[in-house]
Amino acid sequence: MKVLLAEDDVMLGRSMERGLRMAGFSVDWAHDGLQTQAALREQEYEVVLLDIGLPGLDGLQLLQWLRAQDRPVPVLVVSARDAVSDRVTGLNLGADDYLTKPFDLDELVARVHALARRRAGRAQPEMQFGRLIMRPLRREALLDNQPVSLAAREYDLLLALMENPGTVLSREQLESRLYGWHEEVASNAVEVHVHHLRRKLGTAWIKNVRGVGYKLVAAE
Repeated sequence: MKVLLAEDDVMLGRSMERGLRMAGFSVDWAHDGLQTQAALREQEYEVVLLDIGLPGLDGLQLLQWLRAQDRPVPVLVVSARDAVSDRVTGLNLGADDYLTKPFDLDELVARVHALARRRAGRAQPEMQFGRLIMRPLRREALLDNQPVSLAAREYDLLLALMENPGTVLSREQLESRLYGWHEEVASNAVEVHVHHLRRKLGTAWIKNVRGVGYKLVAAE
């Protein structure tokens, strides 16, 4: 899952980025409002973590701009402003959730997962497609109720396909889900991850649509 972290506090930003990556997220970290706006113009994200007190363009202005673009991406405001009026203002401007600083990292991760599930129309923290089950919060995958050991990027790729079963995702879309801004991506990275997934799940689960991309199909 790819998230955008908008936070100008370097120490807190590093801690949040590290914790989110450890939880399995791909993270782009923007340090000010203008960089956040540019990222939102250029990339698609599953969830945005938005500090209100950003330099250049504050979080509330960004939130107004984002909703004016009719962009449905979930926004979790993460702010030191804990007055009821601040929370009400953020939610009324289009935030989906509001978390006050300081916070527990486990709660942050749980809220991000909840927003992603809500966007995908899933109330439960479990996804099933045929004989395949995924539990994103636990980073678990099961085939025929047996656990499948997957590397982090293999899991993220399978999750992207699982969220859109039967839909073809291009290599560029999958790379965007798996890698952040500053990560170097080998030209055959997606193909390598697909090869490893097929070896662990069976070749019938992931279909290559030549010249377009990959999709998840229910293997018999």
